[in-house]
Amino acid sequence: MSLRLIEIILPETENLERLRELLEDHPLIEIWEDSISGQKIIIKILVKAEESEKILDLLEKRYSKTEHFRIMLLPVEASIPRPEKPNKDEEPEVPQKNNEKEKTATIGRISREELYADMDGKANITSVYLVLVVLSSIVASIGILKDNVAIIIGAMVIAPLLGPNIALALGTTLGDTDLIGRALKANIAGIFATLLLSIVIGALFTVDPTIGELSSRTQVGLGDIAIALAAGVAGTLSFTKGLPSALIGVMVAVALLPPTVTVGMLLGSNNMALVPGAVQLVLVNIICVNLAAVTTFFFKGVRPRTWWETKKAEKATRRAILIWSALLIILVATILRSQGYF
Repeated sequence: MSLRLIEIILPETENLERLRELLEDHPLIEIWEDSISGQKIIIKILVKAEESEKILDLLEKRYSKTEHFRIMLLPVEASIPRPEKPNKDEEPEVPQKNNEKEKTATIGRISREELYADMDGKANITSVYLVLVVLSSIVASIGILKDNVAIIIGAMVIAPLLGPNIALALGTTLGDTDLIGRALKANIAGIFATLLLSIVIGALFTVDPTIGELSSRTQVGLGDIAIALAAGVAGTLSFTKGLPSALIGVMVAVALLPPTVTVGMLLGSNNMALVPGAVQLVLVNIICVNLAAVTTFFFKGVRPRTWWETKKAEKATRRAILIWSALLIILVATILRSQGYF
């Protein structure tokens, strides 16, 4: 059972009993109060991770304009004694005023605030991000030239391409234009750096277009589309569950890094005949990863807190899903036509 500790700082005029009344309809594992300096109190609430978003929203709505108000959300590695799993007969009833969307919105995932905190740093262009992109591109290029799968997998382990793509999808789902803008810039910077470096490598080294690891990435099949969609869903689910994303990041890198490196190396070595197929694979992968991520966030119930922001975000999400789907259909039709299917 994944747990979270919510710490809320309030003026000493508030008390634990009022907070208990406010949260009486929410299952709490434990709640207690401490006094701190400066005429303030701190109340700590231990809850299951999937319950934290509803409680955070309620606390913010009630206390956001209160002096000294602050909420902190902390992951809990373990709790002793272990929280008891309630029997079905003992589970608290959900108030009838909640509609079906509210009942299921946070089932099986961490809170919106925790997701945003995870994605916020991953949407920025930092020196570490660029260095990892450069290093992974170099390693992937060498792996392709040597036709060595193990080296290519090593490149995908260090490739930081999961974060910006999932951040872009989260920004779209929340209607957060700032997060969308930063994630787009990080994605473009990563792809551009990979492409530029692999062009240089392709110009400096002899590139044999018959190499298996290179030629396999100059054509697009239905399997490539399935891999990219699965990578997007898996990457998004890993974040919504609060799971380590390193291994899932490898899967996303499978879809994005080697095809982009392949395009650059073909351009650098002047193998222009194979470039269109490699570019199509890159585009299919980018579209599929983002389509899968946005759709997964949407169906996992990730929404802004207020109803007017939710309406705006839902429109943006549906529009994004339609656009990504239309682009995928157009691209697949173009690919099939170029391969002589019609």
